[in-house]
Amino acid sequence: MAEPTTPKEILILGGSYGGLSTAHYLLKHAIPSLPSKESYRLTLISASSQVLCRPACPRALISDTMFAQEKLFVDIPPLFTQYPAENFRFIHGTATELDTTARTVAVKLESESGGENQVEKITFHALVIATGASTPSPLMGLNHTSQSLRKSWVEFREALPTAKTIIISGGGPAGIETAGELGEYLNGRAGWFTSKLSNPKVAITVITAGSEILPALRPSIAQTAEKYLAKVGVEVSKNTRVVSVVPAEAGSETGVASKATVTLDNGKTVEADLYIPCTGTSPNTSFVPKELVVADGRIETNTTTLRVDHAGPRVYALGDVSSSAHPAIHVLFPAIPILCANVKKDLLLAAGKEESEVGEDRVFKEDKSETQIVPIGKSRGVGAAMGWRLPSWMIWAIKGRDYWLWTTGNLWSGKQWAKEE
Repeated sequence: MAEPTTPKEILILGGSYGGLSTAHYLLKHAIPSLPSKESYRLTLISASSQVLCRPACPRALISDTMFAQEKLFVDIPPLFTQYPAENFRFIHGTATELDTTARTVAVKLESESGGENQVEKITFHALVIATGASTPSPLMGLNHTSQSLRKSWVEFREALPTAKTIIISGGGPAGIETAGELGEYLNGRAGWFTSKLSNPKVAITVITAGSEILPALRPSIAQTAEKYLAKVGVEVSKNTRVVSVVPAEAGSETGVASKATVTLDNGKTVEADLYIPCTGTSPNTSFVPKELVVADGRIETNTTTLRVDHAGPRVYALGDVSSSAHPAIHVLFPAIPILCANVKKDLLLAAGKEESEVGEDRVFKEDKSETQIVPIGKSRGVGAAMGWRLPSWMIWAIKGRDYWLWTTGNLWSGKQWAKEE
């Protein structure tokens, strides 16, 4: 009786937008076209066993009643039962070390029973790194597991009814959306003929180092956003930077509901019953060799092929963790078919196909047009798409009504990638 052969591992790190989409695409369009397709296994590794519609966090953090929870959080393993069992494996765990010479990834397995975490070392044939980025506030995404996110939400919600002052640092979309949602929920909205809500129940302030909020949008759009914020009792402090927060853990996972003293670079200090840091994200690359990482913490990635050229053959990076483009969902989606086409080509070449049989590389080109959509409460918003300014009602229709939750069903199930592009 012949010994079972070890499958060639196509390893995908990260179980969010980029990782799930890549897994579906390769299982649908790459593995079935390979010689001896049964000898390949795609292994998806995620720190969370659930996938989250992350853009919805600014509203979802307020209450579980804001969204249907079974749509907001979706279990990952059932999404892949549609594929042959020998071609797919899911691992609930976190990558801790990448060895590009041995072509292995060490994975700390999540213990479902609460016992000691085991480590598995996996040898890969191909590797796609889509581990995303972590947010400074534990309220804004799956930095760890869905359980830890829900725990942070519960602690925040318990403190919310007694809060009189809320400080949000950061004038990007996450900070502005959070301010708008909290302002409308706690303070209501000023009438049509009133430019500013007088005597808001809770004083909410956005602090930004920039000369305008929402720096990816033109100043006139940012100024409209500031007017919408004023209508829900939110003030904006521009050209101001937070230099320290006491206690240091305020706003973090261990102090998400802590009162804080916030010191600004102008020498002023402000007291906050709740402090929410929304100052960008940090790429999840702690496991990646330093020589593969650029100054901002992302993985140095070929901007056209999406390969990590210095990591050896058949290694790729995608999404927030990649240096190939600025991190945004509208940039990520066009990149997925291109990355997957190049993975497929490389797998065919490794299986013995000739260059003339597999064609040329697909080439990625980043869309750098003014594109960003920012709801401000449940009925207002600002934004632009492909350089065109969008009216407030369109912001609501596209994103503001449910923060993209209407799009995730087809995405998580793989239906969005049914056709090979």
